[in-house]
Amino acid sequence: MAETLLINTTPMETRVALLDNGNLIETFIERQSKLSLVGNIYRGEVVRVLPGMQAAFIEAGLSRTAFLHASDMLDAELEPVGKKPATSFKELIAKTTPLETNVKPDIPIEQRVRAGDKVTVQVVKDMLGTKGARLTTDLSLPSRFLVYLPNGNHIGVSQRIEDSDKRSQLKLLLRQALDDAELAGGLIARTAAENASTEQLIQDVKYLAQLWSVIKQQASSAKTALIFSDLPLPERTLRDMAHSETETVFIDDVEVFDQCVKFAEVFAPSVAPKLNLYEGKQPLFDAYRVEEDLQKALKRRVDLKSGGYLVIDQTEAMTTIDVNTGSFVGGRSLEETVFKTNLEATSAIARQLRLRNLGGIIILDFIDMIEAEHRQSVMEALECELERDPSKTNITQVSKLGLIEMTRKRTKESLQNLLCEPCQTCDGRGFIKTRETVCYEIFREMLRLARAYEQAKRYTIVAHSEVIDLLLSSEAGAVGDLESLIDAVISFQVEASYTQEQYDIILT
Repeated sequence: MAETLLINTTPMETRVALLDNGNLIETFIERQSKLSLVGNIYRGEVVRVLPGMQAAFIEAGLSRTAFLHASDMLDAELEPVGKKPATSFKELIAKTTPLETNVKPDIPIEQRVRAGDKVTVQVVKDMLGTKGARLTTDLSLPSRFLVYLPNGNHIGVSQRIEDSDKRSQLKLLLRQALDDAELAGGLIARTAAENASTEQLIQDVKYLAQLWSVIKQQASSAKTALIFSDLPLPERTLRDMAHSETETVFIDDVEVFDQCVKFAEVFAPSVAPKLNLYEGKQPLFDAYRVEEDLQKALKRRVDLKSGGYLVIDQTEAMTTIDVNTGSFVGGRSLEETVFKTNLEATSAIARQLRLRNLGGIIILDFIDMIEAEHRQSVMEALECELERDPSKTNITQVSKLGLIEMTRKRTKESLQNLLCEPCQTCDGRGFIKTRETVCYEIFREMLRLARAYEQAKRYTIVAHSEVIDLLLSSEAGAVGDLESLIDAVISFQVEASYTQEQYDIILT
């Protein structure tokens, strides 16, 4: 696997593309007018507590009040961790065992906070649609190799680090680093920590300790304000996405390139040599076909190489993905054709989930397979493809109908919601009324008007050209019959600005 990172910057927005062997698998878009809030820490005020929802609304200086659920709240008083150094190897081992968190969902939220209380919270989900940002009091501060949990009490290691000896070594080292720094809380070793030196990890702990000290000071003095914001997208990309499998990073802006070089030299020295200033005449995203792939990612249909295809429909409640054989007839039997199409679809589905940033409930409608062995193979292939997805996923077994229900963690808007808005013509329905339907609506409306305004002698129909053409051609007989029925003259006027569903009737 060879990964390439592309960072495209303009005064209006910054875009990041992650390519795997030349194929676009993930994008991040941050616009200056709508920066992501995830990771930001605020000193907020409780404005309303809802016992029925076990939630509270927090005023934190955002465009709308944010949402804090009881399950995302920790106790105000936490047991200090890391103050007392370990005295033996056995004690070190014991201290690396994860402990239960201090979350107490059995205590009603109305007994924990009330209107007017000040709370320090962190954004875990951006504002989506009409929903405010989702908050937590379980703060986390990321660095290059670690994530510091001020309110935590255990040492964790990324699941992507599979070597058991390395995991144990990291746990011991991080626990000792916490003790040496006299820093309360917990730490999680990120995937990049696997190849980090002891000095780098200790330096990260010191950096996080200083950062937490500054945040605490600001939280104690702030009223309702932002007290910590994460790095800009380019630097955040180098911290979170550049790793040993990243071959190169192209940046198309000189100023951003210089900032990234300075950041990498201090916080990610192994990434610094991989940074390159893109100076090609062709725009960066055009040179790597990213613009083309982004346009395809907004379409419902995704073609497979074999001739099959996916149909992806995103709704408010869930996302559905339907698999079809299309023109693929390459199998020796129908069952084999279906099986090969479903297998190919698993990798395409995993890629589209990341590329489109689809989250929440997702229903996968694979083509029905008769053999249980084939169903199991497709399931295993899907699980294997989803293992590389950084977002948490949870899938069920294949049902008798060939459906798979799954969920994917959602922290930001999907690509469609970010780049698009509901169609003004169809109001987001995805379809419009036919010309015939609009014509018959006009006839019914004219009959209503004729009963209400018997003195009217002329009716002027103002509508879209397609509707007027139909009224003057195949529906001309019906128009004549209507004129006789209401005893009035009917005239027509084309309005170019109208959609096919719009019309007006003018009485004179």
